[in-house]
Amino acid sequence: MEVGSPMWKEFRAFLTQTNALGLAIGVIIAVAFGAVIASLVADILMPPIGLLIGKVDLSNVYWTLSGGSYPTLAEARKAGAVTINYGVFVNAVITFIVVAFTVFLIGRQFIKAPPAGPATKACPYCGMDILGTATRCPHCTSQLGQLGQLGQPGAVG
Repeated sequence: MEVGSPMWKEFRAFLTQTNALGLAIGVIIAVAFGAVIASLVADILMPPIGLLIGKVDLSNVYWTLSGGSYPTLAEARKAGAVTINYGVFVNAVITFIVVAFTVFLIGRQFIKAPPAGPATKACPYCGMDILGTATRCPHCTSQLGQLGQLGQPGAVG
């Protein structure tokens, strides 16, 4: 594909005019972030938790369904044993909780609530929401009085 070809120009426009490039960068950063979180859970959080529950490495905690006894999960897999790896699942759940909490903290800092819109009130004649400063209802066209004072005497319907 030549650099000056129409397809190249269209592709370049797609990358620059849409959020595709930003999304790709976000995915790359998320993969790297996931590796850091996985290491945090496996290497920092899980050893003390395993120590607290009886000097157990949770990544080697499993049930063998096919019978037999194996010292580690790796040996059970090598022997072709059918296992339920609940320790690996616990590690995955803890990883998910750490990632979700971190994303929550980051999102809380960057995503702010939208500013409040203009004050609205109900029209005393038709009940529709209108701007608080309106002098005439745009729905029923009733006069609302001076400076939009709803329900004030002298309002013409």
